Amino acid sequence: MDSNGGLLAILFRLVDTVIGLFIVVLIVYVVISWLFAFDIVSRRNGFVNAIFEFTRRLCDPILRPLRRLIPPIGGVDLSVLVLLLVLQGLVRPGLWWLHGVLTGNGPVL
Repeated sequence: MDSNGGLLAILFRLVDTVIGLFIVVLIVYVVISWLFAFDIVSRRNGFVNAIFEFTRRLCDPILRPLRRLIPPIGGVDLSVLVLLLVLQGLVRPGLWWLHGVLTGNGPVL
């Protein structure tokens, strides 16, 4: 990450923070869905259900195309894992690589 200021650095930090927050939302979505699936938490719990609905509405539009490409294996939805790996392993590092290229502080290849 670039420690220098500037509008471009602020914009890239903002995008990186939004991606990081989305990763947290994905993890909360998965954990709550597991709690529901293993009947640890009841769907009648209003607070947990409200959090689940919020995370589901944020995650489902992005997960839907991945779910068409990646079928569940043994009843386990791997689309969330694939999305987490892509965001954390490709998008976030690629974002900072692009920042380095645009500012001339990083390698092109």
